[in-house]
Amino acid sequence: MRRILALTILTFIVIGCVEVPEGITPVKNFKVKRFMGTWYEIARLDHPFELGMNSVTANYSLDSDGGITIQNSGYMVKWEEWRYAEAKASFVDDKKTGFLKVSYIWPFYDPYVIFKLEQDYDYAFVCGRDRSFLWLLSRTEYVDRDVIDEFEEEAKKLGFDTSALIYVNHF
Repeated sequence: MRRILALTILTFIVIGCVEVPEGITPVKNFKVKRFMGTWYEIARLDHPFELGMNSVTANYSLDSDGGITIQNSGYMVKWEEWRYAEAKASFVDDKKTGFLKVSYIWPFYDPYVIFKLEQDYDYAFVCGRDRSFLWLLSRTEYVDRDVIDEFEEEAKKLGFDTSALIYVNHF
């Protein structure tokens, strides 16, 4: 009985640990339908799951149950091959707040926090569970230098290590 209770508690901890990093605020008045579609990764803090990848994109689509399917793709330069991954996302709070939980492998979830979103949904600043996860996403493969400067300035102000940013090549 204790073992079942311990497993149940552990499962709820794993599933429920989706928090916004301290000092970061998700965008409000989020319009999920406007966010759907293809986004290009412009910059990121690197992780093993994206290490050595270029031409990284994410395509977001609404599911009939109100959830979101995310289809990621990127070109693994070292092996000269495309890689693909699919995830499911859902809102943590309400649908008007840019704070989601994303799962590539159920029942494990990671936070997806949109903390800056351009008025016309042309670019977005996104972070994960801590300050080692950071992305600049855009509707186009390239952004103006002033967008990159704004991203670096905001990220640095929030405590991200902007000296470690990777800028993604698209081809």
